[in-house]
Amino acid sequence: MKILSGRKIKKVYGKKLNAQEVLKGIDMEVNVGEFVGIMGPSGSGKTTLLNVLCSIDFATEGVIEINGKNLRMMKERELSSFRREQLGFIFQDYNLLDTLTVKENILLPLSMSKVSKTEAEQRFNEITNLLGIKELAPKYPNEISGGQKQRTSAARALITNPSIVFADEPTGALDSKAATALLSNLEKINFEKKVTIMMVTHDPVAASFCSRVLFLKDGQLYTELYKGEKNRKAFFQEIMNTQGVLGGDGYDA
Repeated sequence: MKILSGRKIKKVYGKKLNAQEVLKGIDMEVNVGEFVGIMGPSGSGKTTLLNVLCSIDFATEGVIEINGKNLRMMKERELSSFRREQLGFIFQDYNLLDTLTVKENILLPLSMSKVSKTEAEQRFNEITNLLGIKELAPKYPNEISGGQKQRTSAARALITNPSIVFADEPTGALDSKAATALLSNLEKINFEKKVTIMMVTHDPVAASFCSRVLFLKDGQLYTELYKGEKNRKAFFQEIMNTQGVLGGDGYDA
């Protein structure tokens, strides 16, 4: 079942002689329960694509639909409500509020919803148990590690039970141990709760946790790889081979 579709997505920055076409007519679909990675060399448009898909930015042309809703047809208030109720976001820099505890940061997205206190507590316990951070509840962001901050950020993104979670380089600021722990947790949540995840990454190790990886080159979809029945090691090697053909280190664009 399709949850996200994009047709002829274009993104142009600037005007006339200064115009730069970053996305050049991308067509794509994501099904419910997929864990999709987006990769590509520097300048390929991967972060731009993620931003327009999740409505942080807007496409210059094309149609983007999530759960059958056309993002470009929504008015600002409707779009704001849709983001809050349907979408989750995980960013490289955590975006936690230093004056709130871990628990308060995680529960913050529910403060504007109609979720009861009892249900909010149930959701908090469930997601923090899954991510292994329940004992951090009373601590403040400056009292926990980078990996714990990112798992807190992930819990905040997931507590609203979003239809789809968008992650932009979620392991970029983490060491390998913390990155693996986060990705293992996301993989588990994706499998057990059928949460759809789209993740931009430059790291083939991170991408190997995905069920499918899209590769961009020069603002266009170059190819895609499916994990299928492969183990993570074999999929990692396939990703490495494709990345080698594309060239570059895959850093932001």
